[in-house]
Amino acid sequence: MRVKELAAWLEATWEGDGEREVRRVAPLEEAGPEDLAFVTRGRALKQASASHAACLLVPSDYCNEAQSTVIRTADPRAAVARVIPKLHPRAEPQPGIHPTAELGPGVVIGHGAFIGPLVTIGAGVHVGAGTSVCAGSVIGDYTHIGENCVIHPRVTIYREVKIGNHVVLHSGCVIGADGFGFVLSGGIYEKFPQIGGVEIGDRVEIGANSCVDRAALGVTSIGDGTKLDNLVHVGHNCRIGRHVVVAAQTGFSGGVVVEDYAVIGGQVGIGDKARIESRAVLGSGSGILTSKIVRAGQVVWGTPARPLKEYLEQLAILSRLAKKRPGVRKEPEDGSQKLP
Repeated sequence: MRVKELAAWLEATWEGDGEREVRRVAPLEEAGPEDLAFVTRGRALKQASASHAACLLVPSDYCNEAQSTVIRTADPRAAVARVIPKLHPRAEPQPGIHPTAELGPGVVIGHGAFIGPLVTIGAGVHVGAGTSVCAGSVIGDYTHIGENCVIHPRVTIYREVKIGNHVVLHSGCVIGADGFGFVLSGGIYEKFPQIGGVEIGDRVEIGANSCVDRAALGVTSIGDGTKLDNLVHVGHNCRIGRHVVVAAQTGFSGGVVVEDYAVIGGQVGIGDKARIESRAVLGSGSGILTSKIVRAGQVVWGTPARPLKEYLEQLAILSRLAKKRPGVRKEPEDGSQKLP
């Protein structure tokens, strides 16, 4: 694709050689004469002038001293996210049902859908138009999957789950397993039956080996546009809002509410019935106590989680106390060792 054609498609302006062909997207430091790379801020700006890329996606105010071929855009990272599928289209499976797939009674398969080898689909399942269900996946009875979804190999979706359109479930996902609900009665833990459901909105992406448990009663829900990384656990009756992002190894206990546009780092633990309000940010490794409310827009860190400024102040105090402790030697600033 020529530079000027790509710029027109992005509705952006270009400079330099508009006839140059761009065939791939590559990292800035590795890009060659047929590659597109992007530049944001910081160190990348300094490296840009030395790049061998055919074309650079750059910020609108980029100073093009090297007279490189560039496309100016307000957000180069967002622009390259649009370009990648165009230059690197995903291999689409041929529509149809593989002969080794097992379909229960009353299954509806939409136009252009693909059902891969060794897939098992239960009774009354609806698979929307253009959706791909890849090898070895299992879909329970009366589940509804929307249009243009991608269910990667070996995903398990339990019964009566509702999944929206353009959803991506990566390998090993388990959607709709029983929540962790038990009642101590007579010295024995009795299972609390989990008879609720799971509802996943449009354009949700859930990473490999993540689990979303069904509700005990009612629904566990994930809103439109939310993205979960690998190894995320969403407990029963959680309500995750729209456009929330959650990094790997984070766990939500039962009944947690996360409002729209919250950002949650990796390895965060969130206690029962906590509430994370809109656009709050939970730093990696944070611990949110049971029933805690993190207010809208607040940035918290640590265990128990507290406002970032307070967390950093406490770290500084602990560091100063450690240095004052008897018997603690101050290390030389040049990193050398003092002999006893």
